[in-house]
Amino acid sequence: MSKGVLVDLTKCIGCGSCTVACKMYNENKWIEDRQPTSGENAKLADENWMVIKTVTVEKEDKAVWRYVKEQCFHCIDPACASACFAKAFQKTPAGPVVYYPDLCVGCRYCMVACPFDIPKYEWEKSLPYVTKCMMCSSRVEEGQSPACVAVCPTQALVFGERQTLLEKARETITNNPNYVQHIYGEKEVGGTEWLYISDVSFEKLGFKTGLTEKPLSSYTSDFMKYTPIAGATWAVILGGIAMFNHRKDKVSRDEKSYQNLEHNQNNTDEETRRSE
Repeated sequence: MSKGVLVDLTKCIGCGSCTVACKMYNENKWIEDRQPTSGENAKLADENWMVIKTVTVEKEDKAVWRYVKEQCFHCIDPACASACFAKAFQKTPAGPVVYYPDLCVGCRYCMVACPFDIPKYEWEKSLPYVTKCMMCSSRVEEGQSPACVAVCPTQALVFGERQTLLEKARETITNNPNYVQHIYGEKEVGGTEWLYISDVSFEKLGFKTGLTEKPLSSYTSDFMKYTPIAGATWAVILGGIAMFNHRKDKVSRDEKSYQNLEHNQNNTDEETRRSE
């Protein structure tokens, strides 16, 4: 069975330990000057694979803070993998959706396909790649929790079998009326490995709501299989145009050379007649 993580947003204190662990484990740079990893302006970026966003919401007529952990949701049936004809995105049996940069052709279809707007592009690099959280796949394969989960001091993050986490989440929200009676990620776009429970509506916290329960890959698979064919067809068409233009230029150069030669020959004949 696949592994997942249950995030209880009522337990998160916004300490940022998870963001530090993520940076250290994945050897990502700190870019706080332009893209902070925590606070109200926290935002996912090419070097920020996960962030803790501070959200102020109204609860029982009082303004309260909630800290929202954002990273790849690791869909059960990922749209990014379905849209990637180069197979740079692959879903592993253990749960993580892994990106293989050596296979990437830079088309960025994954960025368009993702319903959560997760993959980011290294726009500032001369040889850019797509980046995102990979759920510390090597750790998960060995039965260990992702680095962010391992350092959480409040048990806001719990790692385990997805089905077990779902049962734990249902028990929690059923026995405590303060929780919203919804497990985010249970059914959204076919389900995700990362699951969330909260005492504040997910819409207020900035989560994308109203998503289909049907995997997005079911919408893309029918036409994405024709992408390589279309690419090959365009390669032939563009190659033919290039050959035509090359041939046209060559004929033009030959005609110009012939005209110059004929002109020079006429000049030579004229000079010969004058000398006689």
